[in-house]
Amino acid sequence: QVQLEESGGGLVQAGGSLRLSCAASGRTFSFYNMGWFLQAPGKEREFVAAVSKSGGSTRYADSVKGRFTISRDNAKNTVYLQMNSLKPEGTFVYYCAAGIYAMAVLSTQYQYWGQGTQVTVSP
Repeated sequence: QVQLEESGGGLVQAGGSLRLSCAASGRTFSFYNMGWFLQAPGKEREFVAAVSKSGGSTRYADSVKGRFTISRDNAKNTVYLQMNSLKPEGTFVYYCAAGIYAMAVLSTQYQYWGQGTQVTVSP
């Protein structure tokens, strides 16, 4: 089992940047493929980005391509989501997830989840 804890959320103006972090503990971090999802109030979680076990492969939702970057540091047991040019879309909770499937885009394909970190982008 692996435990995940997100950090780095907050309030930012449109056009600004934030970097989210997700620290893992428990089983070997490098064993898992990692992903980031976002969830708006009352809606289902949506795929944002995924990174392979080694960090060599990444995948993004079309809505964030060119603006967000996912990366991982296996020595630090941490995955990151660099978010640039944020759009004024309101408040979301961002979750990191760990799973055995590479480049998975469905939330059901991930086995472990963090508690989430809230991001609010103001106009």
